[in-house]
Amino acid sequence: MKKRVIGIVGPTASGKTALSLPVAQRLRGEIVCMDSMQIYRGMDIGTAKPTPAERAAVPHHMVDFLDPREAYSVNQYAQDARECIERVDVPILVGGTGMYLQSLSLPMDYGAVGGSEEIRQKYHRLADDQGPQAVHDLLKKVDPLSAARLHPNDLRRVIRALEVFDLTGVPLSSQKMPGIEDAPYDFQLYAIDLPRDILYARVEKRVDDMMAQGLLREVKALVDAGVAPDAQAMQGLGYKEMLPVLSGDMALPDAVNLLKMRTRHYAKRQLTWFKRDTRIRWFPLWPGDDLAPLIDEICQSYRKGNAHGTA
Repeated sequence: MKKRVIGIVGPTASGKTALSLPVAQRLRGEIVCMDSMQIYRGMDIGTAKPTPAERAAVPHHMVDFLDPREAYSVNQYAQDARECIERVDVPILVGGTGMYLQSLSLPMDYGAVGGSEEIRQKYHRLADDQGPQAVHDLLKKVDPLSAARLHPNDLRRVIRALEVFDLTGVPLSSQKMPGIEDAPYDFQLYAIDLPRDILYARVEKRVDDMMAQGLLREVKALVDAGVAPDAQAMQGLGYKEMLPVLSGDMALPDAVNLLKMRTRHYAKRQLTWFKRDTRIRWFPLWPGDDLAPLIDEICQSYRKGNAHGTA
């Protein structure tokens, strides 16, 4: 039987924290962060990281554990988060990084057909000697379906398809790609569905609040501590927009307006991503609505083992 995992997901500023904390307290659960920026130490304001009081009220995992000089991949997140999920009795995923949710929804062996530098070099030498068409012709013989969808000049993918066949004896086009039903956990996913104009207004207010709390000082402190402007952590919203201000290449009001625009666009992309996931139960909500019925429904559904039960 698969382990049940609650997920409270959705776009930035939609109210995930306000919903997840009482759910975690009611179920005596622990929160596993699903945010690609909250993993970094010293990046608190720009990531809307849970406050010390919130983290004292409910145990949090996958927050504040990585130096901002370090790079971190989706695959690394999947491995680390799975270890947390296995240790926690009632894990509650909270965040808006869709790729992280996808990585946790796929079997660990997804895409696990390894690589062989020897095989790749063999086909690269053939391409150098006889041209990409010769490599494509070989693919036609062993995997005509893959060959039909790949242009001969798409040499990297053509070689990868041949590599998979050489390693497994099975054409890439015949290999089953896992779906939702193959997820290693029984996900019970929820999101707050705010009217778009309300969501965007909350995004802009959050940016104003971040600036008032000292976002520019936070970014300067990171730079002064030796975090390179091109570090992965510095590509996050709020950080990359403040860097030109520090270098004197952009006025602060212009950077703030740019940050608001980019965050609205990011929220829209998050909505598009999560709306495609049929597992998510969306709760329509207006500002001022009581969260208690939503909390009751999530908790009762979890206790019943029914992702879409009613209160």
